[in-house]
Amino acid sequence: MPELILVVDDEPKIVRIARDYLEKNGFRVTSAADGQSALTVARSEKPDLIILDLMLPIMDGREVCKVLRRESDVPIIMLTALAEEVDQVTGLEIGADDYITKPFSPRALVARVRALLRRSKGEIKAPSLIRLGGLEVDPDRYSVTFNGSPIKLTPNEFKLLQLLASRPGQTLTREQLLDDLHGIASSFDRSIDSHIKNLRKKLESASGESMIETVYGIGYRFLEIK
Repeated sequence: MPELILVVDDEPKIVRIARDYLEKNGFRVTSAADGQSALTVARSEKPDLIILDLMLPIMDGREVCKVLRRESDVPIIMLTALAEEVDQVTGLEIGADDYITKPFSPRALVARVRALLRRSKGEIKAPSLIRLGGLEVDPDRYSVTFNGSPIKLTPNEFKLLQLLASRPGQTLTREQLLDDLHGIASSFDRSIDSHIKNLRKKLESASGESMIETVYGIGYRFLEIK
């Protein structure tokens, strides 16, 4: 069955454009016009991916994203009319996997949806089982554990951890990470910084140690664990 996409926006024109292009490309689409309705639909229909507007009535997109992340790891693309980079980065920091700004290219939106679904479903080839100290990354099971305890990651965090942990001690540039992560051009490399910040926090909370090092002006590397 085709993947179900939930489009959440209070502008009917935006919903119509997104629906038309997504359906033409083989997706099923459902929609919601406010934050509370978005949560209701997400819980009842279990979409494969959510396109979530930042500015919504009743409950804004930030709060919806926070609630969804406590309940699910469903891929989320944040949709925003705000031009400031900080608002887009905030969306990533609260758990969104990607973002796209209005006005947007419908083709670019479809490309983002496809790329994120491929990552979340593990269709992009991943390295074999990775064991570094107490950390274990299992691409087949799409799981991460530290000393046997699970660590819950978003699809982008999981992909970044695979990329970094499969090359311990090697510095990967932001451009390399963006290319592997998105597969298409992205306007802001700050998105990588936000994902790394969240990933680092989760790993340190589970392990009590720093695993990812920032190489200032270049990128990041996974520390070699003795």
